[in-house]
Order: sequence, then structure tokens, then C-alpha cells
Amino acid sequence: MSVRPFRFAVQSFAPASAQEWRDQARRAEALGFSAFHLADHVIGPGPKLAATRHPVQTVAAIPAMAVAAEATSTIRVGCRVLCVDYRQPVMLAKELATLDFFSGGRLEMGLGAGWLANEYDAMGVPFDRPGVRLDRLSEVIALLRACFGEGEVNLEGQHVRATGFEAVPKPVQRPMPPLMIGGGSPRVLGIAGREADIVSLNFDNSSGQIGPKGVGSSTAELTDAKIGWIREAAGDRFDDLELEIAAYFTVVTPKPDAALGAMAPMFGLEPEQLAEHPHALIGPVDALIDRLVERRERFGISYVTFGVSVMDEVAPIVERLAGT
Repeated sequence: MSVRPFRFAVQSFAPASAQEWRDQARRAEALGFSAFHLADHVIGPGPKLAATRHPVQTVAAIPAMAVAAEATSTIRVGCRVLCVDYRQPVMLAKELATLDFFSGGRLEMGLGAGWLANEYDAMGVPFDRPGVRLDRLSEVIALLRACFGEGEVNLEGQHVRATGFEAVPKPVQRPMPPLMIGGGSPRVLGIAGREADIVSLNFDNSSGQIGPKGVGSSTAELTDAKIGWIREAAGDRFDDLELEIAAYFTVVTPKPDAALGAMAPMFGLEPEQLAEHPHALIGPVDALIDRLVERRERFGISYVTFGVSVMDEVAPIVERLAGT
């Protein structure tokens, strides 16, 4: 396994104002983060969202990415990850190429097959079984490659049809912006291993809600298994992949034992399990730096995304590790 230099991103969900969103993106850029992300969730407060235990995302992904790009000059903008079922595929291709065009080649293109069943239901979007959604994701990836390439687009799939035109504009990054595919199940990580530039390791969210089951699907031991699925699918291209993970549970503290003791029961874990959990970083800065280096050696994870609420607290980690 080749060792890639560290990169770090910030993810934001719910800016209180347009100015706060711009300020967050500029602050992330100034602190040396390489990317500014959001997710792709649509519905607001109500019984459908409450049942998922998912936080509210107040802004739509595509326009929010455009505003972040306009407010900054060097940081990449992206989404972890766009749900392909929420958009007509040809329109998605055009919007992504346009984002890359206007940002001067700073788009990170994250795609996923969707998982939040209640959101689909609330929006009136059919929630097909996982195999169908993953087939559709594969066809959308093929369409993006066709639209971003040269010549006429002619694709007749089971889920995606686009014929008789050349797609414009072309993205600045050639042959296409870096593709991130995220998930936690064997098949989606297999698709990522074959197709992606960046593989985003996430929970197995087949339960359709955030909770102990999803967190428990991403322990250190199970993450070893996920790396194996990616490696098997990627074959000779495995060393070219960048592995990314979100440090959802980040607490910078000189007293990690207290934080671990309080948090671990929430997820049905022992404190020792949470301390080793790849999505958790709990402790003082020096210890967290050591842990990130250890995880890169064990899993190959070199790209870490933090929530915007801890952006300033983890800035010393970014300063010391980014690019090394």
C-alpha cells in the first residue's frame, strides 16, 4: 500500500446565514483545509426527518457549492455525497461540469446511491431496493464519463438514457473532476474500488437511520474488511485510490477518558472500542496526530473530513499533517 499525503476537509450542514456559509468556506481555506463539503439532504424538520435521527441540512447542495466556490479562490468544493436519485442524470452532469467550469477546476464530485428511506418517501421519490439503486449509480457514472468526454453522447441503459447530443460545458479538470464514491456495504465499495478516485468510507446505512447499528458497522475490525472489499474490486489500481473518512466523533480534550466514557454507551460500544473507532478522534492534539498516522499505516486513510463545529479546534492537526 502506497502512503499518500494527508488532506483534510470541512463539512457544514446548516449555516445560519448566507454570510456565515461564505465565512466558513473562507475560514477553512485560510486554515489550510483542502476541501469544503456539505451533504445532500433535502427535507426540513418534521416527523419524517425525526425518525431518521439525521440533522437538518438547510441549504441545497449544488447552489451552496457554487456560492462556496465564488467566495474562495483555492479550496476545493464538494459534496459527501450527491444522491443520484434526486436529480435527472443529464442535468446532474451539466450542473457538475458547470461547477467545475466556474470554480476554475476545484470541484470534487461525490456520488452515492441514497439511503435515507424517509427522505425519499417525504419527497415522493421511489425508494428502490439496494441492488436497483446501485445499478442506477453505475449507469450515472457511465453517463458522466460520456458527458465529460468528447463526441456525441449515446447511452441506453436500464435506468439512464441519453442520446444524440454532445454535452457542454466540458469540465476544466480532464478527463473529469475527481470522483468520490461513498458507502459502507460490499457492493457500493466494490463500485468505488473500480470507478472512484476517492473512496469515502462510511457506515452501512441499510437501516435507513442514524444509530448504534450504523456506528457498529464501522469499527476498526470491520473497517479492515471494508478495505479488503475495496482492494479486491480495485485490483491493480488500488494504490491510486485516495481513502477518505469523516471523523464524525471529534472531541479535542486533555481528558479523553471522560469523553469516551460518556459517549461510548450511546453507540453500544465500550470506551476502548470508541477510542479505536476510525470515525472517532477523541483526545489531545498530539495524541490525535499520532492516531491519524497510525490509521494511515493500518488502513491507508489519508483524507479526513471534520465537522465545521470543530474546524478551529483541529486546525493545529491540519497545520502539522496536511501535505505530509
